[in-house]
Amino acid sequence: MNKSLQDQLLKAGLVDQKKVKAVKQEQRKQKKQQPKGQQTVDETKLAAEQALKEKTARDRELNRQRQQEAEQKALKAQVRQLIETNALTTQGGETPYQFADQNKVKKIWVTPQQAEHLARGLLAVARLGDHYRVIPKQVAEKILQRDAEAIVALHEKSADTSKEEDDFYADFKIPDDLMW
Repeated sequence: MNKSLQDQLLKAGLVDQKKVKAVKQEQRKQKKQQPKGQQTVDETKLAAEQALKEKTARDRELNRQRQQEAEQKALKAQVRQLIETNALTTQGGETPYQFADQNKVKKIWVTPQQAEHLARGLLAVARLGDHYRVIPKQVAEKILQRDAEAIVALHEKSADTSKEEDDFYADFKIPDDLMW
């Protein structure tokens, strides 16, 4: 089976000697017509190379998209883990705390101390699926770096601002004989 294709076709009787000579002569003519230093442009080879380039570009884009999706999934898993591990219990909460989430007013029941801390910005409300959890401010700031949509309510108001307002009116004395 080491014979060339021409020899095999001759032996099988599919072609005759005249056909083989004609093909060889045609190949020699094509080589002589071609100027020296130039090679014939093989269109099929060019098309194959172009298709290969397009395929590699498409594969790179798909890999980039998959990697980006994997990163997003990892960030969401980190956010979920942060919320689940740092959520404060609100069992026995008798104070309603209302907040806005996606243009809707939502309510969770918290303890009076948690409500005060939420109002002062020491605690925050985070969304975990369809549920809401109360978490510390430090954890909320970490979550904000990863996914800002997960934090629903975090007040920036601190205790220092209320003292400044009180200090402003400290210069004004209230008269003792003032009747309301």
